Amino acid sequence: MDKLAIIDLGTNTFHLLIAIRNENEYEIRHRIRLAVRIGKGGINSGIITYEAQERAKHALSQFKERIKIEKIKKIFAMGTSAIRNASNKGEFLKIIKDQFGWDVKILSGEEEAKYIYHGVASALSLGEGKSLIMDIGGGSVEFIIGNREKIDWLKSFEIGAQRLIDKFNFHDPILPKEIELLDIYLSEQLGELFTELSQYSPTTLVGSSGTFDTLSDIYCEKNDIAKTADNPETPLTLEAFAEIHQELISKNKKDRLKIPGMIPMRVDMIVVASCLINLIVKRYSFSRVRVSSFSLKEGVLAHLAQEFKDH
Repeated sequence: MDKLAIIDLGTNTFHLLIAIRNENEYEIRHRIRLAVRIGKGGINSGIITYEAQERAKHALSQFKERIKIEKIKKIFAMGTSAIRNASNKGEFLKIIKDQFGWDVKILSGEEEAKYIYHGVASALSLGEGKSLIMDIGGGSVEFIIGNREKIDWLKSFEIGAQRLIDKFNFHDPILPKEIELLDIYLSEQLGELFTELSQYSPTTLVGSSGTFDTLSDIYCEKNDIAKTADNPETPLTLEAFAEIHQELISKNKKDRLKIPGMIPMRVDMIVVASCLINLIVKRYSFSRVRVSSFSLKEGVLAHLAQEFKDH
């Protein structure tokens, strides 16, 4: 039985996905998600701090132990925004190679967006109508416009939640004036996105993993909706998002943690991430929102499965 491990070294979170290949299909067997925040304290100056490197090594040690237990030889490790833009990425990647034996492929923003699309497309039936797929990371945010057949447009913007927190140093709870300033900044950064939305007219917003998972968890808790951990698509409505957003921006960290469905690893960044989503739905009208539990790592898995089929 052919096993493989996919490691996603994200700006906020490190993920380990373990899958088994049966003929040309992969079955996901195990997931580990650890809050590492390698962008904290250095992302806007383009460095991975010593403290962040230590957190990364601790997380990767846990991944290595699991990989050893599973006797996995095929390992695909990927780095995204925080590593991509770090001036000391060479030093950091050498540490990983020396200590763990893994070569980390640094994805460009375009590669990251393409894998996210494939991950979402493997989770949801996107249909013939156009959707805007949105993936909010700590370092970057990827937007993809397309349907089940193809991608019409994609772009990665370096406006992730950790970057925004470090740049603006918001109060807690965030102040109305700070939200205004954030909206102005994001509107300036996302001019190209709004132009493309006008051109392609997607009707559905698809949130990919991360913040959207937690928003869906909160929605399900509020409405007594049963949700299993392995659902590729989970519930959320635009009306429910608007209510949850108001709750998030009005509470401090201690009170946000008390919201049923909130998880500690998301509690700091969810405010700015929610502000970004709110700006998008204010500036452009969608008929509905969908949430995909699959994202980058599942997109890599779908790509590998397709390679096996093609060969």
